[in-house]
Amino acid sequence: MRADSQEVWRRRLEIAATAILALATILTAWSAFQSAKWSGLQSIAFAEAGAARTESARAANLAGQQTQVDIGVFLRWISAADADIRSGLIERPTEASLYEPTVGTVSGFLFERMRDEFRPALDAWLDTDPFGNPDAPASPFVMDEYQLEASARAEELQVLAELRSADGIDNNQQADDYVLMAVIFASVLFFVGLSSKLANPKSGLAILIVGIVLFVGGAVTLLTFPIQI
Repeated sequence: MRADSQEVWRRRLEIAATAILALATILTAWSAFQSAKWSGLQSIAFAEAGAARTESARAANLAGQQTQVDIGVFLRWISAADADIRSGLIERPTEASLYEPTVGTVSGFLFERMRDEFRPALDAWLDTDPFGNPDAPASPFVMDEYQLEASARAEELQVLAELRSADGIDNNQQADDYVLMAVIFASVLFFVGLSSKLANPKSGLAILIVGIVLFVGGAVTLLTFPIQI
């Protein structure tokens, strides 16, 4: 009777162990698959962050070059305009709408060659009567109207780079979490497989319970993880 009882216990342990082994094997494979998917997303996110930073640097360099051009032309123009005003070739402008570049003057020549992006800031500055108002802003470059598309683009790309970098960090953490789950389910395979090999049914049951606890805990945790297909 005792032998029959032990045989029943052994069969029950084998059935339970087989079921847990099958499920743990599936979840181990699933965790490995998800870890690979999230690692791929991590690589893509970091690559996109790097590309965005590169493009941001290019846009920032372009903005810097455009600013230097604007400064150079403006300094030459204001010097020429002041000379033309003193010589009587043009009248002192008190606002932008009253200034018209005079053909044949150096100031007119330079004014016609200013970049379109610079014109709104220059017009706003001229409206402050800088030639006659000592309290006028120092230059058009301190006006709110001085906005460069390249500079704005550089800032947008920098923000995008930071966002994609944060995504890459999150994806990396998610991949690591799935690796941890794969390790837990591999431990389940070890404990459950060991439980069916022990001669003492009680010892086998104790080991099986450890495996079941790990399996249930891992499965419940796995359900909370995001999925990539």
